[in-house]
Amino acid sequence: MHLAIPLILLRLWMRGRTESGYRKHIGERFGGISGIGGIGGNDQDGVSSRLPVNSIWLHAVSVGEVRAAVPLIAALRTQWPDAPVVLTCMTPTGRRTASDLFATGVTVCYLPYDLPWAISRFIRRWRPMMLVIMETELWPNLLAACATSHVSAFLANARLSEKSYQGYAAYAPLRALATQAFGQFHTVMAQSEADAARLCALGANKTVVTGNVKFDISVLPAFVARGAEWRAPFMPSRRPVVLLASTREHEEVKLLDAFLRQFTDAAQHGPRPLLVVVPRHPTRFDDVASRIVAHGLSLVRRSQLTPPPADIDVWLGDSMGELQAYYAMCDLAIIGGSFQPLGGHNLIEAAALGKPVLMGPSIFNFSDAVRLALEANAMISVADADAAMAEAAKLFASPERLKQMGENALHFAQAHRGATARTVEIIQNALLQK
Repeated sequence: MHLAIPLILLRLWMRGRTESGYRKHIGERFGGISGIGGIGGNDQDGVSSRLPVNSIWLHAVSVGEVRAAVPLIAALRTQWPDAPVVLTCMTPTGRRTASDLFATGVTVCYLPYDLPWAISRFIRRWRPMMLVIMETELWPNLLAACATSHVSAFLANARLSEKSYQGYAAYAPLRALATQAFGQFHTVMAQSEADAARLCALGANKTVVTGNVKFDISVLPAFVARGAEWRAPFMPSRRPVVLLASTREHEEVKLLDAFLRQFTDAAQHGPRPLLVVVPRHPTRFDDVASRIVAHGLSLVRRSQLTPPPADIDVWLGDSMGELQAYYAMCDLAIIGGSFQPLGGHNLIEAAALGKPVLMGPSIFNFSDAVRLALEANAMISVADADAAMAEAAKLFASPERLKQMGENALHFAQAHRGATARTVEIIQNALLQK
C-alpha cells in the first residue's frame, strides 16, 4: 500500500475538483493532528498542546454515521467526563457535519489511512482507552494496531445486510480477511438478531443485540421552530409540503417526473404541494437546481431566500446540518437512496418528528427499521417514484389518515429507544474487566 501513496494523493487532488474538502487536512490522513505535533492539521481551536491520555476514540465514516453517533458521544462523555474525545471520519461531508455538530469538547479529524505507521502514530498521539467504530467498517491494520496497543475496539450499531454478507461469503480471501478483522473486536453490538447472526457467521467472537442508536436521536427545538418558520407562508392556503430527503443521483429526475404527472390537475388534488428537495451531497446542489428548472418548475434555493415564497413550486435545501428543520416543515417525507439500488437512508429521524414516511424498493441498509415501521403503520413502501407520488396524493386527500400515520411514526420512533444506554453499559463493563 505504501507504493500507492502517490496515487492516493493524486486521487484526493482529483476528487477535490468537485469537493474541495478532499484537498484539505491531508496530513490527518497520515496520522497528523495539529496542535500535538502532527503534520498537516485540522485547524481546530482548542486542541491541547499536551498529549492526551485515556481518550475516547469514535469513528464514523460519513454524514449518516456521524449523526447516528451524536447520542452515543453524549452518553460516553457523561460516563467519562474528563476523557478527551476524538471523532474520526473519512469524507469531507462527514468531517464538516461533525465539526458543525460538535463545536466544542470533541476534536474532529480524518481517520488515517490503513497504513501501520500512520495508525500507530495516531494511537501514540491520542493514547485512547477505547475505539468505537460505528456500523460496519473494517480496517485490518487499524484493528491489529489497537490489539497491539491494548486498545479495546468495539463495533457499535453494527449492521450487515444479506447482500454484503453474501459478498464476503462468496470470495474466500475476502471472507478470511473479514473473519480476522471481526474477531479482533472486543464486542460487536448489532442492531438486530439478523445482523448479529450474519456477523457471527463472519467471525465476530462476542455479539450482543443492542438495537439501533439512531432511535435515540434528540429532536432539537431550534430546528422545530425553524421548520415552523419556513412553513408559515403556506399555512393560509393549506398547501401541503412534500420533502424529498437525502436524494441521490438520478432519483430527483424520477421523482420530479412523477410529481408533475401526479399533481397537474389542481381541481382534482387541490393546491399543488410545495416540493422541498434536499440532496444527500452538497456537490450536487447546482446540478439538481438545473434539473428542477429544466422541468419547468419555479425554484428558490435555501441559500437565496428564507422562508420560501408561497407561490414557488420547489424549494431546494442547499444547506448542511438542517435536515431536522426540513422534516419539521413537511407533511410527509420521501426518503432518498431507496429509488436507486443504494439501500435507502435513515427514516428514523423523520419518524422522530412525527412525519409519515414513503420509501422505494431499495431498503437493505435499514431493513429492520423499515420492517418495524411498516408494522407500526408509520410508513408506506412503494415500488417506484410514480407510486410514491400517488400515495402522497392519497394521503393529502385523507387528512385523518395522514395525521394518524404521523402519530404512528412518532410512537414507532419512541418505542425503540434505549440502544445507546445498552451500548455504553457494555463498553463500561468491558473496560472495568481489563
